[in-house]
Amino acid sequence: MSTNPTKKLDVFDNPASKRDYLIEIEIPEFTCLCPKTGQPDFADLTLAYIPAEKCIELKALKLYIWSFRDQGAFHEAVTNSILDDIVEACSPRFARLSARFNVRGGTYPTITVEHRMPSWEPSDSSYLPND
Repeated sequence: MSTNPTKKLDVFDNPASKRDYLIEIEIPEFTCLCPKTGQPDFADLTLAYIPAEKCIELKALKLYIWSFRDQGAFHEAVTNSILDDIVEACSPRFARLSARFNVRGGTYPTITVEHRMPSWEPSDSSYLPND
């Protein structure tokens, strides 16, 4: 596997695909650029998902997140784009991505986006994160 930033998200077979279980990943070093000023924006991301058949490989996720460093994007757009890519890569039963951006102009925006498979019902709602 490369060590360069990439938009490719590698996955692997879920070792317990018949069971609902929650995977939570803290990503504290997200960076992109403000599309208006070109200044860097920093965020702490939290990805929580219940996998179906596939799981996201962590090193691939790290390299994918790095690929945004030089990309201009509004907070709302980049958060939705990341979740869309994760859903496309692994088709989770449930996924939630929260992006807590550092202060900019006296504000601390947090963007939270969510995906649920239309036919999925949680076997136990305690699996769902309480953000």
